[in-house]
Amino acid sequence: MNMRVIGIDPGYDRLGLAIVDKEQNVERLVFSTCIETDRDLGLPERLFDLGTKLDKIMTEYKPDLLAIETLFFNKNIKTAINVAEARGVVLFLGEKHSCLIEEFGPQEIKVAVTGYGKSDKNAVIDMVKRLVKGVPLDVLDDEYDAIAVGITALAHHR
Repeated sequence: MNMRVIGIDPGYDRLGLAIVDKEQNVERLVFSTCIETDRDLGLPERLFDLGTKLDKIMTEYKPDLLAIETLFFNKNIKTAINVAEARGVVLFLGEKHSCLIEEFGPQEIKVAVTGYGKSDKNAVIDMVKRLVKGVPLDVLDDEYDAIAVGITALAHHR
């Protein structure tokens, strides 16, 4: 089964994004980036910028499925609320582009990628490089996280 997934590591400051294809049981990175927003802008403008850029990418790559990491609450409630609002923009665009939408928690992603729910970031990055063809060496952590979210979604659709 061929499938195109857009994996999202949500954020409003920096959103990790990866387009991952699965063709004949081979997972291949098609595109990845971090959408960064201008810290000098207010949150509404940042969310608009994020949504506009993500909408263009989704229009170009036409994913079948949008996979997004669930919100992980840290100690900073304001940051968590802003990330939740960015997730809302992403979920809206998933519906707009007729994607199947799936959400995965951090532990679920770690288990799918490394086989262990308490893996550290380096273990996840190492496995992403092994599992997915075409991952550049110079991608940002948020991009690796987005690729891992995409891998998790594909694992659930085997």
